[in-house]
Amino acid sequence: MTGVAGHFGEWLQGRLGADGPVVLVTLHCPALRVTPGPGPALFPGDAVARFCAALGTDTAHWPELACDMPPGGGAGASTAWLVAGARAVAPQATAEEIAQACLAVEGACDPLMFPDPDRLLWASREGRIADRLSAPPRCEVVGGFWGAPTRTDPADHAFPEVGDLVTDWKQAVTAGDLARAARVATASAARCDALRGPGDPMTGLARDLKALGVVRAHTGSARGLIFAPGTVPAKAEAALREAGLTQVLRFTTGQRP
Repeated sequence: MTGVAGHFGEWLQGRLGADGPVVLVTLHCPALRVTPGPGPALFPGDAVARFCAALGTDTAHWPELACDMPPGGGAGASTAWLVAGARAVAPQATAEEIAQACLAVEGACDPLMFPDPDRLLWASREGRIADRLSAPPRCEVVGGFWGAPTRTDPADHAFPEVGDLVTDWKQAVTAGDLARAARVATASAARCDALRGPGDPMTGLARDLKALGVVRAHTGSARGLIFAPGTVPAKAEAALREAGLTQVLRFTTGQRP
């Protein structure tokens, strides 16, 4: 069984229209993973049993799993943990089947069961693909976790409208325009801040470090800065730590060879 990569917040997230579904574009993060090995269970046994039953199997061969991401960090820990387990106990299950099994247990899930999750406009409360997109432009992200973890509440639909940002995002990724994609991410983060409360240091850090933009978990504590490849200042990680972020990391994401 191979590991399952997490994500690091979302490029964008919100309502697709005033009464539309909550949709997102996840930010693929290969640096954070669920892998085989000893680690705490992220779901109780009865939830794992329900998940396995939804896949037409049982818990007899459920593996031990180690998780790099903090639960509630907005990095996909719970979904990645379930997907990794699914690949061990139900290797023939499709991504769509795994998504529905995750939804049955979590109530909302990330698209980490798909090979290119950041090429999807994902309806997270419905576990379905709302649209297929071009890959985000290749970039580097420096980030960490700010404040207390916040687990996703699947009944929470209080997100800003982002239909205009979805349109902008499609145009940016089709053109391979990283600067424009970063502006979309920053706008989505700002709308989330306005709704859920500001207070993190990312705007100031982006200015000081000359980042192209800001990315965040729209539910959760992940926060990051977007840079063109090869332009991350040497002091970036230290600056984030000094500002109070924890588990600071740096990774490349977007278009993959």
